[in-house]
Amino acid sequence: MKSLHSLRCRVLAALLLGAAGASVAAAPSTPANAAPIRIGMIEGLSGPFANTGEAVFRNLVWATERVNARGGVKLPGGNRPLEIVRFDSKGQTEEALSALRSAVDRDITVVAQGNSSAPASALIDAINKHNQRDTARQVLFLNYSAVVPALTNEQCSFWHFRFDAHADMRMTALMSVLQDDKALKSIYLIGQDYSFGQAVLGEARRQLAAKRPDVKIVGDELHPLARVKDFAPYAAKLRASGAQAVLTGNWGNDLTLLVKAAREAGFEGTFYTFYGNALGAPAAIGEAGIGKVIAVADWFPNLPTAESEAFYRSFRQRFPNPADDYVHMRMQLMIEALAQAIERAGSVKAADIAAQLEKAEVRLAGQSARMRAADHQFQQPLAVAVMDRQGTPGVKFDVEGSGYGFRVIRQLTPQQAEQPHSCNMARP
Repeated sequence: MKSLHSLRCRVLAALLLGAAGASVAAAPSTPANAAPIRIGMIEGLSGPFANTGEAVFRNLVWATERVNARGGVKLPGGNRPLEIVRFDSKGQTEEALSALRSAVDRDITVVAQGNSSAPASALIDAINKHNQRDTARQVLFLNYSAVVPALTNEQCSFWHFRFDAHADMRMTALMSVLQDDKALKSIYLIGQDYSFGQAVLGEARRQLAAKRPDVKIVGDELHPLARVKDFAPYAAKLRASGAQAVLTGNWGNDLTLLVKAAREAGFEGTFYTFYGNALGAPAAIGEAGIGKVIAVADWFPNLPTAESEAFYRSFRQRFPNPADDYVHMRMQLMIEALAQAIERAGSVKAADIAAQLEKAEVRLAGQSARMRAADHQFQQPLAVAVMDRQGTPGVKFDVEGSGYGFRVIRQLTPQQAEQPHSCNMARP
């Protein structure tokens, strides 16, 4: 049985690699002179969160390579490849809006952004106004990581589609594990001081009161986004509080520096995180994180299926440098959903694509998801995992060559992860 399982994994990996490893150039069935369908990636590619932007770029390139390798997007006038065009927002809202203007000037009608909800919110407003004013050059916004719940609730837009689980969905998944930790009696809440960090801590307080009222919140604070270079003072307060656990939505260097400082301060409690499973965090935590760093995601490399294993192996073959690790399943599904919507629309006009994207249902490497038309919130499985040494049961793969990986301890179906919405969408 073991050899049969290995053979199946190798076959699946080869099939996936054959699709994903092709160059961005169009496949033979696509006319060589076919104009690409361009996707403007507006992301911080310089500054303190540049590593997160580059991780996004790798994921989007890999996803478009897969589509192009099978012939591109099928349209009545002939197949067309997908192409990612980079715009550096430097992690700043004004720069993101400037990048949007540049994309429009280049006749790009699909833009993608996600790292930080503040630029995402501004982009939604700007695109709404632009599309109403300039109906000949309307723009579609694909959001892969900006997870403030308001973006698909009171700020929901026909032109905006979110492919990540929003903060309340992620919190519910994390809380399903925290709720079972009966030894936990005290917790420290810390986050980045902007819309997302504020939303995470607000929802943490609400869900703790409802599900674990016996757990005392011994710390509750926000810190400046991407400006703290030394988290030692925060770590000292954390340790002095006597907290048994930390809950944080921090991401990028703000997470890595926080957990590193906590480790150096001697904090031995549990970290409940949104993003503790990559971008330097496991290596920074080291042995102190085994069994104590918990993360939530739409997918983990160590999900126990042959399809998932083959998918991850093919990504690592495409990007063998350990520093380039961190594949996002939702970004792969996002590009698949876009290609599906364009083909069904038979058009590259933003309004036509949006009308079909509302109905998207996609499957890749065993992962299935659908777009909820009412609020444009993607509905997909979620998983919670705990950090452990590579090679222990359930941890076949490590993260970024650190020697530590994440073992899945809880899985939620799309139905279990789904949350109600308050969207009252205005449609063109």
